[in-house]
Amino acid sequence: MAMRISRRSTMKLSAATAAAAALGFPHVAYAARDRVVVRTDRDIQNLDPAFRTGPADGNVTRAVTQRLVTFKPSEFAYVPDAAESVKQVSDTLIEFTLRPGIMFQGGYGEMTAEDVKFSFERFGIAVKDGKKSTYASDWSALKEVEVTGKYAGKIHLKNAAPALWNISIADGNGNILSKKAVEALGDKIATQMVGSGPYMIEKWTPNQELVLVRNPTYKGAEPAKIPRVIIKPVAEAKTAEIALRAKEIDFTPISPASIDALKGVAGVSVIEKPGMRYLFIGINVDKKPFDNIKVRQAVRAALDVDEIVAAGYDGKVKRANAMLQPSLIGYWQDAPNRKRDVALAKKLLAEAGLASGFKAQITVLNQAHFKTMALVAQANLADVGIQLDVDARDGGAFWGLGKDDLSKNLDMSLQPYSAKSDPGFSSQWFTSAQVGQWNWQRYKSAEYDRLHEQANASTDVAARARMYIEMQKIMDESSAYVWLTHDASVFACASWLKPAVLPNGTDWQYSSFAEG
Repeated sequence: MAMRISRRSTMKLSAATAAAAALGFPHVAYAARDRVVVRTDRDIQNLDPAFRTGPADGNVTRAVTQRLVTFKPSEFAYVPDAAESVKQVSDTLIEFTLRPGIMFQGGYGEMTAEDVKFSFERFGIAVKDGKKSTYASDWSALKEVEVTGKYAGKIHLKNAAPALWNISIADGNGNILSKKAVEALGDKIATQMVGSGPYMIEKWTPNQELVLVRNPTYKGAEPAKIPRVIIKPVAEAKTAEIALRAKEIDFTPISPASIDALKGVAGVSVIEKPGMRYLFIGINVDKKPFDNIKVRQAVRAALDVDEIVAAGYDGKVKRANAMLQPSLIGYWQDAPNRKRDVALAKKLLAEAGLASGFKAQITVLNQAHFKTMALVAQANLADVGIQLDVDARDGGAFWGLGKDDLSKNLDMSLQPYSAKSDPGFSSQWFTSAQVGQWNWQRYKSAEYDRLHEQANASTDVAARARMYIEMQKIMDESSAYVWLTHDASVFACASWLKPAVLPNGTDWQYSSFAEG
């Protein structure tokens, strides 16, 4: 329900030699700690890798399943996991051989190449209610997986796909499921994940906790260091910080604004990493009066990005001017750094026939810093006659807008999207195919779609960079996006804990959490 908030309420396997593979993985001295309690900002939604709703789901699925290769702890570099060997033979061919004797949990038998084929190819078919996976484009280059033996196969691609290793094979899209289990469980796979990974699900009580326990039969690169992981959804960051101080949780993401308050607290460590998310205010181009580009331009001109970011993050992060982060291919260094222009906003509204203003709503996650940012946007827009209500939703309700076309009724939304090490992961959510799913702005551009597909299939780094910059220019011209910040990845944890977090900050490697 909307609420009116007063303005005063402020492609090679690195470090993996053939000799090491032949000898197997070394013995791991497990930590003396028998559990770690981890806080997520929303509950788990769907444990089917093809229909996961974001990092919270993905972090669990990667812990319960295996991939051909997996990321080294806290690095975007690979080590073998289920694969005994895997090789990129050419731009369009990858060959693999599985490690024999990998057993699925629940009595579903041994992993074979048929399971790999089933797991990868199901992303591109309508496997749920006639719908494809929202991550189908990550596997769009896949032609087929050819099974050449019980443990061997060939991944045939339609075209080169330089991002495939990072965003699919080694990541959540590369999770290998038991074909037999999925066919037996059907839709229950969303809540009864069956895998062969370092952990298995002991119990899941929605909105309370999900408990992972070490899988004693696991064979792979990263056996679980801590016997049990207890994952607790806590929406409000301040509540989580209190729980951390009270030793009720051991690990939580925090707002950069909380860094100073937690540094120096006995028994607590603060970890800071560069941000790889992209936070923006999106405008629904199908919703009146925002279907008029002059109105969208007016909103953009009226917003003070610097003030919004400073209010939400206490001056701890920098503003962003486009989608892609400086560390990614296609960073648009010369993107417009717009300053607030109230006179221009009023002029544009008058030209759109809305000189007297109008009412609208912005939908945000029910977290303090996001609500604070929305309050500033509310005040900014009030100065040009736009009365903005703030609709603050808990994580499940907010991210649930990404299914069944529920986002079509939005006016504006403040969205934090996670990124990977390849720009194609970020750009895919704004294609025409994602309208009704994660393209909440509903802006469609055939040229953007073409460039996205072309960039994903190019091995020319410079050409890819140019294409991603052109895509960001198209987004800028639409006036449907007001970029805010690339955030910062900041965590607080018990001082005994050494967490494993990939460089994007949102992908956590539970099996590599250790005492250290």
